[in-house]
Amino acid sequence: MSLFSRMSAIPKGHPQGWLVGLFSVITIVSLFTAMYLDAWYIALAPAGILLAWLTIVDIRKVFFLMIGCIPLSMEQALPGGFATDLPSEQFMWILMLAGIGWFLLNWKRVDGRFLIHPVTIAFMLHLMWIGITTATSEDSFVSIKYLLAKGWYVIVFYFLASRFLNEEKDAKQLLWWFFLPLMYAITTVVMRHAAKGFTFEDVGFVMWPHFRNHVMYACLLAIFLPFVWFGTYWYKRFSLRWAVLVAGVLYLLFAINFAYTRAAYVALVAAIGIYWVVRWRLMKVALVGVALVFALIIGFIGTRDNWLLFAPEYEKTISHKSFDNLLEATTKLEDISTMERVYRWVAGSYMVQDKPLLGFGPGTFYFHYKNYTVSSFKTYVSDNPEHSGMHNYFLMLAVEQGLPGLLFYLLFCVVVMLKGESIYHNTIDSSRRRVLMAALLCFCLTNILMLMNDFLETDKIGSLFILSVAIIVNVDLKNRDLTPSK
Repeated sequence: MSLFSRMSAIPKGHPQGWLVGLFSVITIVSLFTAMYLDAWYIALAPAGILLAWLTIVDIRKVFFLMIGCIPLSMEQALPGGFATDLPSEQFMWILMLAGIGWFLLNWKRVDGRFLIHPVTIAFMLHLMWIGITTATSEDSFVSIKYLLAKGWYVIVFYFLASRFLNEEKDAKQLLWWFFLPLMYAITTVVMRHAAKGFTFEDVGFVMWPHFRNHVMYACLLAIFLPFVWFGTYWYKRFSLRWAVLVAGVLYLLFAINFAYTRAAYVALVAAIGIYWVVRWRLMKVALVGVALVFALIIGFIGTRDNWLLFAPEYEKTISHKSFDNLLEATTKLEDISTMERVYRWVAGSYMVQDKPLLGFGPGTFYFHYKNYTVSSFKTYVSDNPEHSGMHNYFLMLAVEQGLPGLLFYLLFCVVVMLKGESIYHNTIDSSRRRVLMAALLCFCLTNILMLMNDFLETDKIGSLFILSVAIIVNVDLKNRDLTPSK
């Protein structure tokens, strides 16, 4: 797909020697500048130029190349307190600019139904509120960075992706471009972990350089598993590609098992339940049931001083070197990772009470929560030198964007899940139904995992989450195209 048709239509044999010469000069200057300033990232300038040119010539290839980079991306700190994911985020920047350029030149070709789809409208309301709370933020610099990052995620993985994920062949490309690099990344972890005897104690030290920690690693594998599982149905049984995907499913389960992440185990079980909820048209009942359960939990905790019952014993709340001991400690409220979450949730609840309407601003939780903590919930790791977040995405939204921000996000999720179930039962083509189910499971599992985590804004999780929403909407539009008008 050419971004600018007139620019890509260069006659064959056109003299371009001066371009090669200019590029060579830029490459040499970049390398020497990088060495002189001891700034390695300057040496990437030639690669950026090539990438920009490829984007002009064929933006679709760049999109799928970015997909292939996501499992292999590495977090890198930058001067001035910034950080980035190399090289996936650089692809996003270029694709965001290219996507805006494409829209300006081809706006007449945009399917207006995508823009006014209920899912898109709900998504835009969520983003609108993020913009409002950015303007009222306690730390504008941090919130603006958050808003910008959210912007290029949405443009690339929702609007631009909607152009490239329309057919079954597109879903296959998405699967293989993500699957093969992910298998490599998993193998690097498994080999290093195997050298340590697959011990629970060492699982956190074998994730570098592609994964922040074992929790993100396991959660990524869990939300991508539905795509691999349903991908096996695309190919003839016992064919090579079928065998590779079947082996991939088993390998993913093996890797999740030795990631020792409780949330991922829960997600795998939940995936089975969600599948049958959708098949039996029980999504409304399930959502009402979940709402009632959380209402009862919040009501119990908020009554009198019942929340104090969850205060840990400081000396007993420790790290555990055995996974069996960790599970036992979790049930006794003596696991340090669980109780540190409670420590921050208690602080978060006070923050919501202090600023219930507009919150403290997107991305600002870390900078304010210590003023609201309760000492009786403190643990050995409460100093939080790694600057980690609240470990509950929903409560974090309420803290940073106020209760309206949480409600807008919940509205978005409910619309996606209810529409997803409806679209599934309106889809006749079996292959398209499988793509839809994989996307819907990915979306639902991500939200379940966010009850104990808050890394939805990371490239590895956030990309699949938003792509899944774009796929769901595209399947709905495809169904309408194939349904005869009355």
